[in-house]
Amino acid sequence: MKNLKQKYALSDEGARSMVTASVANVFYNLALFSPVVLLYFLIEDIIGGTLEGKGTFYVSGICIWVIIMAATAMVQYNTSFFSTYKESGVRRITLAEKLRRLPLSFFAKKDSADLTSALMDDAAQIEQASSHFIPQFIGSIISTCILAAALFFVNWKMALAVVWVLPLSLIIVAFSRKVQYRLGKKKSAAAVEMTEKIQECLETVRDIRQNNAQESYFQGVKRLIHDVEKRMLWNELGTGIFVTNAEILLKFGIATTALFGAMYLKSGEIALLEFLLFLLIASRIYDPLITSLEHFAAIIALDVNCERLNEILLHKEQTGSEELKVNGGDIEFQDVKFSYQDGKKILDGVSFTAKQGEVTALIGPSGSGKTTVSRLAARFWDVDSGKITVGGQDISHIDPETLMNLYSIVFQDVTLFNNTVMENIRIGDKNATDEQVKAAAKLANCTEFVEQLPDKWNTVIGENGKKLSGGERQRISIARAFLKNAPIILLDEASASLDVENETLIQQSISKLIKGKTVLVIAHRLRTIQGANKIITIKDGKAV
Repeated sequence: MKNLKQKYALSDEGARSMVTASVANVFYNLALFSPVVLLYFLIEDIIGGTLEGKGTFYVSGICIWVIIMAATAMVQYNTSFFSTYKESGVRRITLAEKLRRLPLSFFAKKDSADLTSALMDDAAQIEQASSHFIPQFIGSIISTCILAAALFFVNWKMALAVVWVLPLSLIIVAFSRKVQYRLGKKKSAAAVEMTEKIQECLETVRDIRQNNAQESYFQGVKRLIHDVEKRMLWNELGTGIFVTNAEILLKFGIATTALFGAMYLKSGEIALLEFLLFLLIASRIYDPLITSLEHFAAIIALDVNCERLNEILLHKEQTGSEELKVNGGDIEFQDVKFSYQDGKKILDGVSFTAKQGEVTALIGPSGSGKTTVSRLAARFWDVDSGKITVGGQDISHIDPETLMNLYSIVFQDVTLFNNTVMENIRIGDKNATDEQVKAAAKLANCTEFVEQLPDKWNTVIGENGKKLSGGERQRISIARAFLKNAPIILLDEASASLDVENETLIQQSISKLIKGKTVLVIAHRLRTIQGANKIITIKDGKAV
């Protein structure tokens, strides 16, 4: 159960359902095989001349077989498919919950197209395997083993002639694992690159057109699409070579059964009826396994998909206490060292204190680590060494979502959602009333432009607020911070790229926002830091 859970990203219930589905497939396959037994008795009666008066027996037998088939088919379908669809929802929610708890360092290493591919394509592949391949394969193997074992009790020589091809066929397909893994990795990488390019194309179509770059750009998109097509063909070929040869080998089982059966019949070692029985069995016993060889290859191909999902599911989470024990709102950095990549230090022993009720400004050249300091203060990443405390409590011991209750953050790059103005601001406090949202918007100087929108507060502003100007988007971001009303404010020069009029409005909003708070400002303009209580210069990863 543990191996199933880890291998195929299953919940406890999902693993149990997969076992149940496999058992159901065993009974289904055995039910499919049951007419052979009935046929054997029929032939025996025909040869022995004892068929008369047994019509009721055979008609009843057929009716019972149909009922058994219907019952086992229904159980097999429900356990294989309905349980899988339920588990699919559980898996995707589990992945989403896991992503919630991962440090932002994980997302810095991962491209959004890569994560989208994992959550959509890889999860879909596992879902298909869970419903169509894995239970059927396990069920076929177990049912075939049961039938093969039964044959050895009848006649071990004939049983050997029937089953010798079964393990060899599985071994042939098993040898495809390394080939499929290499081909699967290449196909996955090509698919991610294609998705990334298409996503980039949709996001930058305006710039592509402005620079008359459509032809050259779309040639690049076509090349990546054809590359994925080529990788998929290689994948099919790599799998097909092994599966086809294994299926051909299975057919030899019928030949060896007929050949050795004829020899034993001629020498008098077996009776005609026994020979016919084994021929009947040989004609049916390979059917479930032929399909299962394809299933087996598909299951092997899942290695790449499972590896990509487990990279998310097994990644170390950011954890901590959900209880805040802060005393005040001072932020203290104590000899903090940090690097995004091993060996490349961004901060090298930074120490300072941003006091409650004061504005602490961070200045320094580009790449000096100013933004990194603000991200570490909110525990977007964890430090390599040293310590960061808020109100005396080490933030590495606080649950990240609990810690964020203390912070309001206004970045230069604003993220808005394809929703109404009202709901975009309400992100600051999901329980806020409409009146509270409007009050926060007024403090952020939003009211004037919102009232001029077609549907006012219920205007849907488009993906990332594309229907608004840069200054309007920034003011909505500040309105969120007002609504949240957290004791600590992190500002990443929110007005650096705006015109003078918008900058003035936003500076007025920020002045109201920061009163009585612990404020950490990343500054690019002198005007921003003229009123700061403390200015810290970051240079070469140190607070100089």
